[in-house]
Amino acid sequence: MTKHVQPPEDGGDRILEEPLTEALSRRYLAYALSTIMHRALPDVRDGLKPVHRRLLFAMSQLRMDPGTTAKKCARVVGDVIGKYHPHGDTAVYEALVRLAQDFSQRYQLIDGQGNFGNIDGDNAAAMRYTECRLTSAAQLLLDGIDEDAVDFRDTYDGEEREPVVLPAGFPNLLANGSTGIAVGMATSIPPHNAAELIDACLLLLKRPEATTADLMERVLGPDFPTGGVIVEPHSSMLETYETGRGGVRCRARWEKEDLGQGRYQIVVTEIPYQVKKAELVEQLADLIEGKKAPLLGDVRDESAEDIRLVIEPKSRNVEPEVLMESLFKLSSLETRFPVNMNVLDARGTPGVMGLKQCLLSFLAHRREVLVRRSRFRLGKIEARLHILDGMLIAYLNLDEVIRIVRYEDEPKQKLIVAFTLSDIQADAILNTRLRQLAKLEEMELRREHAELAEERDGILGLLASEAAQWKLVGVGLADVRALLGPGTALGKRRSTLSAAPVVDLEAANEAFVVREAITVILSEKGWIRAAKGRVEDPSELKFKEGDKLGFIVPAETTDKLLIFASDGRFFTVDCSKLPSARGHGEPLRLMVDIDDKVKILDVFPHKAGRKRVLASKEGYGFVMPEDEALAFRRAGKQVLNGVAAISLEVTGDHLAVLGDNNKILIFPLDELPEMPRGKGVKLQAYREGGLRDALVFNKDDGAAWIDAAGRTRVWPEWNDWVGRRASAGKLAPKGFPQSKRFRPI
Repeated sequence: MTKHVQPPEDGGDRILEEPLTEALSRRYLAYALSTIMHRALPDVRDGLKPVHRRLLFAMSQLRMDPGTTAKKCARVVGDVIGKYHPHGDTAVYEALVRLAQDFSQRYQLIDGQGNFGNIDGDNAAAMRYTECRLTSAAQLLLDGIDEDAVDFRDTYDGEEREPVVLPAGFPNLLANGSTGIAVGMATSIPPHNAAELIDACLLLLKRPEATTADLMERVLGPDFPTGGVIVEPHSSMLETYETGRGGVRCRARWEKEDLGQGRYQIVVTEIPYQVKKAELVEQLADLIEGKKAPLLGDVRDESAEDIRLVIEPKSRNVEPEVLMESLFKLSSLETRFPVNMNVLDARGTPGVMGLKQCLLSFLAHRREVLVRRSRFRLGKIEARLHILDGMLIAYLNLDEVIRIVRYEDEPKQKLIVAFTLSDIQADAILNTRLRQLAKLEEMELRREHAELAEERDGILGLLASEAAQWKLVGVGLADVRALLGPGTALGKRRSTLSAAPVVDLEAANEAFVVREAITVILSEKGWIRAAKGRVEDPSELKFKEGDKLGFIVPAETTDKLLIFASDGRFFTVDCSKLPSARGHGEPLRLMVDIDDKVKILDVFPHKAGRKRVLASKEGYGFVMPEDEALAFRRAGKQVLNGVAAISLEVTGDHLAVLGDNNKILIFPLDELPEMPRGKGVKLQAYREGGLRDALVFNKDDGAAWIDAAGRTRVWPEWNDWVGRRASAGKLAPKGFPQSKRFRPI
């Protein structure tokens, strides 16, 4: 029960007793809201987070325009944390650096001079060494900031004023993109081409009912600053732009260089967005060392100012498209950029918006900026016209004005009374210099009055017409498009769109794997390795302490290893990718997603066209083509429903099943259905317990079992145990192994 204690009368501290859970939840909610609104999510109108907005505003206040001399970044950071953003200087400087990196920002908002990091992932120099100034793109975002275009609010200490949002001359949210993680939500918006976005905005001004599909005729897709090739299908991107959630696959751009005599090398000139080049080179080198990319021979970085990664094939017979498709699958040469267009709307409410909603919100903001700037200009004009009206009255009564100024003790009051002037008009007349009383000055005043009156009427007409406002918004965007259009170096599209070629990677990889005999060794605790050749004496194998041999399987490097688990799933592992037997190997669970509680029942190399008998502990089973067991996912392939017990190769025409009750039943194998997956049919009936073991044999060869000493025991009278499938069977014959199995484990 919550108990509130009134503060003491002597003015001491207030003590509040309340449940800890309520106190924590309320404070954490406050923290979450602060993170969402003031740190992680951008504003849909200008596409900026508070730290970026404060950086640009502080630089504009320092007059760091594109044409001026650059100033130290330390000065900018000091102003930002001292006046607007009470956080660490390191975080503010990192935000500044990102706005200046041409590989991070599609349209740089800060022009950096000095070391601002590179695409390899190296950090920027300290802020005392670097300098910066605003770019022309940043000026477009700030245009009108001094003309009451946006609201201002008090800073954290109440000593300064800062803008709530910037005027934003172009759709910066989508043009530069944004990423951030808040509490319970995140945002991830890829950068786009500003000219395409403006074209989409102009279409919405012309046809507000335009659909997302119509807009995508203008906005082809993301346009990453590092270029690359976008291979995401159009239908997928359409859904992403409709819902505001999805993803975009981007690949490195590459070309083939002929070296003569049938040899070639591949040169990568552009890499996916937000991939560090040095880490990519290291990743490719690890693929070579770990033998996980059989088609890749060598990789080296020959980059200078431009990216140049040279990739050499393992053999001249490898097709370049096949090699690159394999590397796209194995490395960061292809990445998927997640799209989650979670932003703050004009009221500060977070929400996921689609492409059309984002552009409509931007256009509404531009109209509001236009109206506010027009009203600001109208106020300036009316103030000037008011002064000009007073000046013209003075010129019409010049002699009387001169007499009042010369002879009256209080000329200002006399002028106000004599000509019905305001204080402002009287001050303007008294402040006029004698030389400005010439006739030419009067004509100039009349010309200025006429021009301002005409401009005032135009603004009044604009404020009265919503259609005229939208038209002028379009004119302004068209002017911006001329600055950021595809004809400019900055506006030219960098990322191209293409369909990914279809290549049979499995066949290509197998074609270049040297066929060698190996022995697969799997320990009881799940460590797997491959020894070259055949292991003659398993007792010489070494294992980790507390571990021992589980399975030893002869195979070849070109084989696919099938692993059958007790949960009824088959897992597939490429034998050529198994670790060497020099050490203890690697955990199998790093290669496939197999649960710790699941037991491995069988391990064998796949053979095309072969069939197997699968059976569950409950006594149900079927015949499955082994080709159906191949799984191309880490999660494996669910084949048998129930707790698995048996996996046997079909090598005969009869099946003998043995229950926990030590009863055996034999029946023809053709009584089992052939299925790709499922539960199967009843094999044997049990009052208690379940299926323990099974044996497949040929009728002509007869049945046999192997005792604990490894000797084969022929079973001449097996016909006495033949019965109908699903019956109980008969007790095992005398001399049958006490382990109740046809062969020892």
